[in-house]
Amino acid sequence: MKIGVIGGGQLGRMMALAGTPLGMNFAFLDPAPDACAQALGEHIRADYGDQDHLRQLADEVDLVTFEFESVPAETVAFLSQFVPVYPSAEALRVARDRWFEKSMFKDLGIPTPEFADIQSQADLDAAVASIGLPAVMKTRTLGYDGKGQKVLRQPEDVTGAFAELGSVPCILEGFVPFTGEVSLIAVRARDGETRFYPLVHNTHDSGILALSIASTDHPLQKLAEDYVGRVLDKLDYVGVLAFEFFEVDGGLKANEIAPRVHNSGHWTIEGAECSQFENHLRAVAGLPLGSTAKLGESAMLNFIGEVPPVDKTIAIADCHLHHYGKAFKAGRKVGHATLRSADRATLEARIADVEALIAKR
Repeated sequence: MKIGVIGGGQLGRMMALAGTPLGMNFAFLDPAPDACAQALGEHIRADYGDQDHLRQLADEVDLVTFEFESVPAETVAFLSQFVPVYPSAEALRVARDRWFEKSMFKDLGIPTPEFADIQSQADLDAAVASIGLPAVMKTRTLGYDGKGQKVLRQPEDVTGAFAELGSVPCILEGFVPFTGEVSLIAVRARDGETRFYPLVHNTHDSGILALSIASTDHPLQKLAEDYVGRVLDKLDYVGVLAFEFFEVDGGLKANEIAPRVHNSGHWTIEGAECSQFENHLRAVAGLPLGSTAKLGESAMLNFIGEVPPVDKTIAIADCHLHHYGKAFKAGRKVGHATLRSADRATLEARIADVEALIAKR
């Protein structure tokens, strides 16, 4: 089976690493000449809206998926005329636009921060008067890793904020005094079968995910599964989906969803019986889903800007290095390490060892 992937970054790369043992081959459509997934399959260098090359991709593969939500929903809709595409164009349309996304949460009875649609500075001024400060203003599409957003704390922060974010459609969200950030990775098959990984505790640095630790018997696991299941069924979703939540007053409030394999699920490569990447491919290909059970205690640390020395990193017991083959650059995710142990205390010690290597760079 040959899988087409829109996007050729590290998520596509890790997808191909998971699918190759299953006898799958890959073709990546990505405009970047140095797309890091190209070492794992054919690289069709073209823009995401290039219909001639999209048709070429469709003619070469058995099905198509995508590795990130910056892909236009129109691209997926076009491809769907010629080849199966999972997740669907409708799922992508909703997930990539924060207004559609938050409105869906509200309709499904999933708690969210207060939010408002912002189409102008006047809209922003009115929304701030209603929701109050502090608040977070975000572009409706394309923002990630802390980009495309601004925290508004004082009235002077509001002045000119719409223009500062590019005078594009935005939303304003009420600030959430959360006690923690967690995410749930789920996978749904073509026939509707759904499986969930353990909730993951996430720590961010400057808006970029730095550390994820898989939980054991989290008291909010079933609640999270209920909320995520509502979204999966609403969208008739196929593949892996990540749902990020805020922990608030002993419950959960929705932050956002990602219609794809997700950074906070990288620990599953070595830490679960079947990784998120393999399970995504199983789902979209119509194969049986794999077990999401955790293997011991597991965590993931991102490498931002550069990767620590390989010899020192892999010298740490049960530390698994994933180098993305990307040029080092400040603020760029260039690799990660997944860590595993039999108990939490040992895991935390190994996390500290890797963090010490990161701090020395």
